[in-house]
Amino acid sequence: MRIFCDFDGTIAKLDTTDLVLGRLADPAWEALEARWTDGEITAAECMRGQIALIGGDDAALDAVLDGVELADGFVAFVAWCQASAVPLTVVSDGVDRFIARILGRYGLGHLPVVANRLVGAAGARGLEQPWARAGCAAGSGVCKCQVATNDGRTDDLMVFIGDGRSDFCVSNRADLLFARDQLAAYARARAVPHHEFSDFHSITTTLAAVQDRLARRAAI
Repeated sequence: MRIFCDFDGTIAKLDTTDLVLGRLADPAWEALEARWTDGEITAAECMRGQIALIGGDDAALDAVLDGVELADGFVAFVAWCQASAVPLTVVSDGVDRFIARILGRYGLGHLPVVANRLVGAAGARGLEQPWARAGCAAGSGVCKCQVATNDGRTDDLMVFIGDGRSDFCVSNRADLLFARDQLAAYARARAVPHHEFSDFHSITTTLAAVQDRLARRAAI
């Protein structure tokens, strides 16, 4: 078993990029959001433009991020993954600097994170997107399909946990899908098998049972 998990709205209780934009960016970020929603630009283009509009120094940025809470049960979920030797990777179309700051506050800075890279100094910030892929169905800066399916472990059960639009495509490739909010609605509309969740306690319980069944099967 290997697990890939979205961050914003899934691990974090809210979208950290939207929070930072709302607090520190020029209001023009909302016009870019509208253009993306209307299909005029890709998600990757939208993110690059929005990040360039963020003001404030690093202290101001950290002050915003330090108010973000993690979803109920996530810390215990990470502990279960470690105890069960189940690899867990955070895969997000968000920003690595934001994610690292928040996870670090909870003692989870060791988790592998795949995300867009924040570059540049305060007042001149930019975004690098090394995980983008030409032809990505989601048009995202991080192609989650590529990350989750090209890790060389195709014989393992692939679990994906998410909540939003950037998770739509990869959700169809997961062996076991946990979804809520927009992703759950997407899965229901397309009859994609999934488990809906409200916190990570239920995910841990379900996966522990799956892990037990896999272990019993392997022992036969």
